Amino acid sequence: MAGTELQNLRILGILGQGGSGKTSLAEAMLFTGGATQRLGRVQDGTSVFDHEPEEIKHQVSISTAFQSLPWKKHSLTLVDTPGYAAFLADSINCARAFGGAIFVLNPSVGLRVESERLWATANANEICRLLFVNKMDHEEADAVERMEPLLSRLDAKGVHLQLPIGAGGEFKGVVDLPSMKAYLYEGSGGKFSETEIPADLRATAEDMRRQLMDSVAEADDGFLEKYLDGGEFSLEELKQTIREATRQRKIFPIFYGSATHLIGIPQLLEAVLDYLPAPREEAELEGTNPITREVERRAHDLGAPFSAYVFKTLVDPFAGKLSVMRVISGRISSDETCYNANKQSKEKIGHMFRLEGKKQDAIKEARAGEIVAAAKLKDVSSGDTLCDERAPIQYPLPVHFSPVISFALEPKSKADEEKVPQGLHRMMEEDPTIDLHRDEETRDFILSGMGQQHIEIIVEKLKRKYSAEVILKAPKVPYKETIRGAASAQGKLKKQSGGRGQYGDTWLKVEPLPHGKGFEFVDQIVGGAIPRNYIPAVEKGIKEAMTGGVVAGYPMVDVRVTLYDGSYHDVDSSDMAFKIAGSMGFKNAVEKAKPVILEPIMTMEVTVPDECMGDVIGDLNSRRGKVLGMDTNGHTQVIKSRVPMSEVLKYAPDLRSLTSGRGEFHMEFSHYEELPAHLAERVIKEAKAQTKTEQPSQH
Repeated sequence: MAGTELQNLRILGILGQGGSGKTSLAEAMLFTGGATQRLGRVQDGTSVFDHEPEEIKHQVSISTAFQSLPWKKHSLTLVDTPGYAAFLADSINCARAFGGAIFVLNPSVGLRVESERLWATANANEICRLLFVNKMDHEEADAVERMEPLLSRLDAKGVHLQLPIGAGGEFKGVVDLPSMKAYLYEGSGGKFSETEIPADLRATAEDMRRQLMDSVAEADDGFLEKYLDGGEFSLEELKQTIREATRQRKIFPIFYGSATHLIGIPQLLEAVLDYLPAPREEAELEGTNPITREVERRAHDLGAPFSAYVFKTLVDPFAGKLSVMRVISGRISSDETCYNANKQSKEKIGHMFRLEGKKQDAIKEARAGEIVAAAKLKDVSSGDTLCDERAPIQYPLPVHFSPVISFALEPKSKADEEKVPQGLHRMMEEDPTIDLHRDEETRDFILSGMGQQHIEIIVEKLKRKYSAEVILKAPKVPYKETIRGAASAQGKLKKQSGGRGQYGDTWLKVEPLPHGKGFEFVDQIVGGAIPRNYIPAVEKGIKEAMTGGVVAGYPMVDVRVTLYDGSYHDVDSSDMAFKIAGSMGFKNAVEKAKPVILEPIMTMEVTVPDECMGDVIGDLNSRRGKVLGMDTNGHTQVIKSRVPMSEVLKYAPDLRSLTSGRGEFHMEFSHYEELPAHLAERVIKEAKAQTKTEQPSQH
């Protein structure tokens, strides 16, 4: 029974770049399989998969969604993934849950970098794939020929199992090359008839079938031997060999159709059963024993000890947290206790669900080969492995993504100030590519994400789900100030206004310290010129003055201050008086010590296709960048450089347009350098204008 149960399951990822029609294909499969009674459409907001309000508004998949359908006594779980760059991290980390995948292509728009990244992800996870050429109702007649350069870019051995009948408005079906049968469709309701191959396509079909046989023979020695001897093959023998070659990723079968007109969908569903693996045919999964650190392998088997990999987290303001997992081995029931190998803690499984679009169907037991969600687990996050404590295993961690764009957040009202960080921290559980931190120097909340659209959608969700509203602003650059020369000055406070006055007198010398040394205070008072108990107050006054700088109000760094003389008054001197005097003396000395503004410099690694390298280097130079070197990686170049932060605050969209979306970059803080004088003037002017607007008006 166990073998039959697993044999009739398929976990099927739908992959491809944004705009290729993945979600439309998934909807067509649901409708054809009878899981939905009407065909969901992205354009009119009726999609089962794109059900979040932001997805409906923007007409893009933002988050991976799940839905199952029946087909020929099998249960298929469809996993529809985002295809646009800003949301690709979710697709990449959910791919580990797939048993096989359909990779959706649209030859008329070619390949974008998202397709290349998703293909590389599927390769890394050893996922076997069928290729589906969608939108044939929009295609020109030469779709088959135009597949060649796409396959070459993906470095994939594509093998045609179908020949399209017509294209564009004339597209009306497919020829199945293994069986040499034609399937002709009438209208757009998905009705078709099995028929003879049209006479005008017969010769092409025979030629493509020969190419198919040649490709299959190259992938299988036994088949090759019989083929060269002129032996005949039954349809089942041919399909069996295609199945093995597909599962070993030696070939990638190609199919044609139109999701919106329901053409070719039943044939694609048949191919899923024929050529993609059931869970027990998937390769064993490798992990580590968290106690011994030895490598362990786990088969996709109901009889093996329980283990599951949590690959996604969903947070609902009402239902709480759902941990979405692929059960790798064994089984688990509600109310059972399991072991979190990452946190080395026990977890009690409460309610479990099967995800069906935006609905959740309660289940009592989860078994190997299934994707399920467990509610309100106390200490589980994406990337954790749940397992049987007696047979512990930990599967590899998810891929980490560094955010590429940042904005400063300003809560719209006092009420929003508390709700914003709370809401964002809940969203970060769902989406680990969101980063929120407080910049200690500028005091801004900084929100970082994978692209401008990603950030805008985070803000929309924050308002809808957590009733928190913010204004987005470009983040402030955390400039600093220092000095290039040495100088001495007096700071003297003398106030008399009836009764006890205030008196403090200091003489200070300031001089620059080497980069990174911060602040040094030297006490050279001799002969009691200033009593010892007032000296800490002088130092405190200097430190406070340093936080607000002298030139433009930015913090001062790398300065040594020597207190070498002064005077006091027996009655009027106090800690406060000497604190103010120290601050005054420091400012007076700095003004004479060649003060300058320092700007933060970022280390950047930009990965671009060979043909874009010149444009990207030219652009980095125009941003005052210094190129440090280059590494070649296949058909791409990794450009290493240092660039001022102020020049790359919004680098992501610029790089996208320079490289047609095929470039990516990573940057981190390196060090501070002096800001050129002409730019420093502008920064000082802006800082003074800002100070004026922040000062309360005098009445």
